[in-house]
Amino acid sequence: MSQSNDVRPVITLRSTAGTGSTYTTTKNRRNTPDRLELLKFDPALKKRVIFKETR
Repeated sequence: MSQSNDVRPVITLRSTAGTGSTYTTTKNRRNTPDRLELLKFDPALKKRVIFKETR
């Protein structure tokens, strides 16, 4: 039953603005093997910035 954790791991998205803001989400490793980059809201800056996946 641990196979579901292998396909959809929990990842952390960290702000590129250097504020230390993070989001957690899951991704499908088969569809997106590369690191994610998403445009999300940074509450410290009160605007949207790019968040990158950290390991």
